[in-house]
Amino acid sequence: MRAVRRADLDQVIALDATVTGVEKRSYWERVYRRYGHAPRGEQRWFLVAVAGRDVVGFLIGEVRDWEFGSPPCGWVFAIDIDPRVRQAGIGTRLLGALCDALRAAGVRQLRTLLASDNTLILSFFRSQGMMAAPMIPLEMDVQPAPRARR
Repeated sequence: MRAVRRADLDQVIALDATVTGVEKRSYWERVYRRYGHAPRGEQRWFLVAVAGRDVVGFLIGEVRDWEFGSPPCGWVFAIDIDPRVRQAGIGTRLLGALCDALRAAGVRQLRTLLASDNTLILSFFRSQGMMAAPMIPLEMDVQPAPRARR
């Protein structure tokens, strides 16, 4: 388990594509620029689990301050484990490393957001002790702007 390196990015992208079925290279390059090199004082973590030379899992999290009126808390916004090595405790170790960093930062709460039909990741987070939060996610479709009249 260690911080991500630029040389890991292709494997992170491939792992995400394996899990989600969609390759998102430009997205992951932006994520790497933001989370791969946390400037001093920034509380961001992009961790990878490595077996030999292979990235077999990754987790990205950060501390967010006062979003939605909440005191500083940790957020996990990405976690993926290579399907060939699931059930080996890699996700637990990645999440544990993030929790250790959050404790060191004085943060006492961790949150995430996931699709309600993603039972795999929901089961993982529940197995780690996460429960439904007293927050309600809301969303709406943003309709295309009406065409301007000429």
